[in-house]
Amino acid sequence: MFNPCANSERFVNARHEGNSENSSVAAQKRNGMCTFALMAENLFVAETTDKQERYLALLPQLQALMDPKAGATANVANAMAALKQTFGWLWIGVYMVQDDHLELGPFQGPIACTRIEKGKGVCGSAWNENRTLVVPDVEAFPGHIACSSASRSEIVVPIQIDGQCIGVIDADSERLDDFDTTDQQFLERISEMLSKLYV
Repeated sequence: MFNPCANSERFVNARHEGNSENSSVAAQKRNGMCTFALMAENLFVAETTDKQERYLALLPQLQALMDPKAGATANVANAMAALKQTFGWLWIGVYMVQDDHLELGPFQGPIACTRIEKGKGVCGSAWNENRTLVVPDVEAFPGHIACSSASRSEIVVPIQIDGQCIGVIDADSERLDDFDTTDQQFLERISEMLSKLYV
């Protein structure tokens, strides 16, 4: 079975060879849990094509990246960069609720739409319905907003506080049917992590 802590420790040991002072990543076990000390310029990406294993390696690192002294924007920006680096999607970012529309927040990828109305496109629909939407083919989604013509599939996950949607995580891929229940499960966990930044 894949062990993200064990894999991370092997990564750390390789980086420690020759000069331990220059190591930018450290992993250790505390009470059976894997914790990371992570510098922003480094990210351990599991060397596997298994999507779940990549998420399992990423989650503790995202938690370690959350800087309690920084604001939500800085922390979300790093989270989006880590997701982009791990999965290489066309686009990954957040839109936050501002009165009657969603407004573009931190993202990685091509230039994006800055405002999306409630109920419009995949993001606006996920906000309106307050639920995750997985779209295998964006061309088949009624009213799809094409921020990039290269986007073929999409997943949008609400960010909620007390059950109320305050924003969404939006991921786009150049491949059809690139998102599934595994992405939904883990992006919803990441959404819950990010929601704590806005409390």
